[in-house]
Amino acid sequence: MKRISILLAGAAAALALGGCGKKDETAAKAGAKDETAQAEPAQTAAGEAKAGEDAARIAADNLAASKKFLAENAKRDGVKTTESGLEYMVLEKGPEGGLSPKASDIVTVNYVGTLTDGVEFDSSKAHGAAATFPLNMVIPGWTEGVQLMHVGDKFRFFIPPELAYGAKGAGPIGPNQALIFDVELLKVSNAEINAKEAAKFLADNAKKPGVVTTKSGLEYEVLSKGPPGGKQPTDANIVKVNYKGALLDGTEFDSSYARGEPAEFPLGEVIPGWTEGVQLMHVGDKFRFFLPPDLAYGEKGAPAAGIGPNQALIFEVELLDVK
Repeated sequence: MKRISILLAGAAAALALGGCGKKDETAAKAGAKDETAQAEPAQTAAGEAKAGEDAARIAADNLAASKKFLAENAKRDGVKTTESGLEYMVLEKGPEGGLSPKASDIVTVNYVGTLTDGVEFDSSKAHGAAATFPLNMVIPGWTEGVQLMHVGDKFRFFIPPELAYGAKGAGPIGPNQALIFDVELLKVSNAEINAKEAAKFLADNAKKPGVVTTKSGLEYEVLSKGPPGGKQPTDANIVKVNYKGALLDGTEFDSSYARGEPAEFPLGEVIPGWTEGVQLMHVGDKFRFFLPPDLAYGEKGAPAAGIGPNQALIFEVELLDVK
């Protein structure tokens, strides 16, 4: 016990001597760590403050540059300015009588978006297809501007920051940057327009040779027959198919061929036109189906797939297996 007490006393003396100016290495290292730990929050706060100052400066510089660009652009021949500050010019007019959209409509467009220095940040061509979307679900400059157009028109829009992505920016678009879009309006759709188009198409299609119409209004034609004795599914089966789906204008919105593998699913858990139609097939058959809106996605449509409200759909289906 005495030995332990002596050792403890010696340790205490060493610590006391360290306090008087004889440095203990371990204590020095611990002190250095404490100082670093205290310095890090201060450095972080300073870094954040500088980053905030830099961001505010960039936003202010961009806003000044955007205002200068728009003020000069507004004086150019052919450029018109709306009450909101949106500027636009007509590049090309479409045919007479083209539909003009409302904010609640779904539009299909080709477009190219650039910054005021000409750097392209987005385009429908880069995505490989025209864009389809509800007009009231995009930036305000688009919602306002595209309503000035008719189908077939090509406009160029010069969008102030407050009608684009504002002080936050978006991806390659910095805070408070004005944007330029070239837009071609290809199509306008809504529930009423689509229902009329679907009814007319299906009425005409039903008269074509080889097209059969069921009691539900589903229309189909047999493209090729599989070998005799192929299994025929019920809605309780799982089926394996290759298929492609298109709108009435031929725009393809889905395809197992494009994905490189067949689709497999319970037949009772898909849209009604599929559940009914595939039960008419045998393994090896290939059919083309023409689905009325009420047997497809109805008034809601499927916007994520580019299918508008009350659109009729066309599917080519090859039945590969029934399980």
